[in-house]
Amino acid sequence: MTPPTLGNTTPGRELRRRFLWLGLAMTAGLALLSIQLYRLQITRGEEYSAKSVANFVKEVRLRADRGVIKDARGTILVDSRPSFDAVVTPAFCTECAEQVIPRLAELLRWDADQAKKVEDLVRQGRRNAPFQPVPVRVDLTRDEYDRLAARRDILDGVEVAPVPHRYYRTNTVLSHVLGYMNEITQEELDRLNADGSRYALGDYIGRRGLERYFEQRLRGADGVRKEVVNARGQKIEELNVKLGDNAVVQPKAGSNLVLSIDMRLQEEAERAFPGVTGAVVAIDVNTGFIRALVSRPGFDPNLLTGRVTPTQMAQLSRDPLEPMINRVAAEHYSPGSTFKVVTALAAFKSGAFRPETMVNCPGGYRLGARTWRCHLDRGHGLVDGLVAMKSSCDTWFYKVADTIGLDPIGEMGKSLGLGSPTGINVVAEVPGIMPTTAYHDKASPGGYTKGMALNSSIGQGDNNVTPLQLALVYAAIANGGTLYKPQLVQRLENLDGQVVEEFQPEVVRKVDLPPAHLKAVIEGLVKVAHEPGGTAYRSRLKVMRDLDIKVAAKTGTAQVARLGAVRLKTYQMSFFERDHAWFAGFAPADKPELAVVVLNEHGGHGGADAAPTAMAVIQKYMDLKKLDATAPPPRPNQPYTPTLTRAPSPDETALTRGVRPPKVLLPGDEESEDTHATQD
Repeated sequence: MTPPTLGNTTPGRELRRRFLWLGLAMTAGLALLSIQLYRLQITRGEEYSAKSVANFVKEVRLRADRGVIKDARGTILVDSRPSFDAVVTPAFCTECAEQVIPRLAELLRWDADQAKKVEDLVRQGRRNAPFQPVPVRVDLTRDEYDRLAARRDILDGVEVAPVPHRYYRTNTVLSHVLGYMNEITQEELDRLNADGSRYALGDYIGRRGLERYFEQRLRGADGVRKEVVNARGQKIEELNVKLGDNAVVQPKAGSNLVLSIDMRLQEEAERAFPGVTGAVVAIDVNTGFIRALVSRPGFDPNLLTGRVTPTQMAQLSRDPLEPMINRVAAEHYSPGSTFKVVTALAAFKSGAFRPETMVNCPGGYRLGARTWRCHLDRGHGLVDGLVAMKSSCDTWFYKVADTIGLDPIGEMGKSLGLGSPTGINVVAEVPGIMPTTAYHDKASPGGYTKGMALNSSIGQGDNNVTPLQLALVYAAIANGGTLYKPQLVQRLENLDGQVVEEFQPEVVRKVDLPPAHLKAVIEGLVKVAHEPGGTAYRSRLKVMRDLDIKVAAKTGTAQVARLGAVRLKTYQMSFFERDHAWFAGFAPADKPELAVVVLNEHGGHGGADAAPTAMAVIQKYMDLKKLDATAPPPRPNQPYTPTLTRAPSPDETALTRGVRPPKVLLPGDEESEDTHATQD
């Protein structure tokens, strides 16, 4: 045996060396484990404890009651009805794409596109909020509810949740004011939640009208209820008691809206309005609060808030009568002779004309090589400003425009709010057009010519107003020159009926209208309704029962097709070529309270096809005023029950036409291209 030599490693020493390294490794591992345990249990213990609880404690949203919408007397127009939604919680939906969604598609009769959409929603929910239920079918029918309930055992993660569904009791009436609701988009979800809101995927949000504008006040704040569940998301009743008193956070109901609209007056406006398309506005001249508002045709908010199909949406979008447009504020029209009050005020302000100024009307007005015709071919003879207003003599106003030019008329119109949004905010609106020489120099080929002033003076040419703007003009004339902001909501209330916020009248500006000028214009308007030969005289006698009510009125007929050598009767023209029939006025004329504007779009003539509606509304307003002075107040929170008959159907020409045509030249227009006239 060879003895060990110096420097050689023995087997014992090598073994000890290995044990040393192994010990160091074990010590380091234990140290790392201790550090990790300290981090998990001490440093981040609460965080991971909460996550572990989330694996078996599910948070169920308690939906807040959305505020109801009432009329001025407290009658409920919009509330919610019970309904059930099918929801999927991604975290509990095992084999979701492979089994659960195909089973749901079979039970709810989805097509492939619908099933794919639901699959995408659940996948997105699993990524962003796996424990938050995702609505996959809203407002289940009774049969759908029964089919899901019967197969609950094979639908992991699927629940049928009770959810209130918005219910519009007025159907198509006031639809443009009330608006509707539909599902929130991902972009809206991200934006609103970033601002502190608490929306979830599948939530409904207000669209258009009051539902949109007062969304945050109506929706309230959701609550939450914690539930102990198993791995399939099913509640374990015996463990729920261990969650304690903090298991439920109660929801907070949204505010109720109380409108300025009185449904009794609204129903009368709907009943009396004969138009297929058009608008009616009744507004308090001393506050700007709207008492009735008709926009026809309307749409059914219940349809758009519910399970609207692509076919139904296509029908709405292709309808030539455009039911989604609010004709009160979101569409503008030539106002016809109802604009003559603005021209008269501009004439008196210029000093070149007084109410007694006489102008001869031979049936038209000659300017250069063309003749601007008066609606009465034989002419009115010598007329002053008041008679011109009563008989709607175009020639007197042509003379004003030729003398003072377009700009004084445009400035008067702008001071009364024309050409600018009214600021109503609740509904979308267009500004209209109040033309001036600068406008025509920019917008009209060849720039401004004097004939444009003549067209504008009688409410034709590029002169365009909304019915709401015109109502505010007449309200300002009635109240002495105060232009108010129009409003639809009087106050907000809480669930117990206590006032949360009350809205006061808002003055836009005081218009400089000398009392003598206003008195003359109002005197002319009274003649329109109260003297033989006035364009609203027959309608007042025919419709109003109380002939002691003094009405200040102006009718108008605005052309859609240019006049030619041959005048056609309304019944001889296709629907979209017919003139617009207007009425604007207020009552009582000696102490004004209510201004009314009626637009019967493609309806014919103002005196025959718009004035009767306005007279009926005024009569109803005065009747209700007397009734409310003696009758006991109504019981609050009574649901509205419709009593209206169905709105008139479009005539055959409107349906067969299919689209709104461009302006049509009638025979003889080649020689009178710039010639316009009104027939009231």
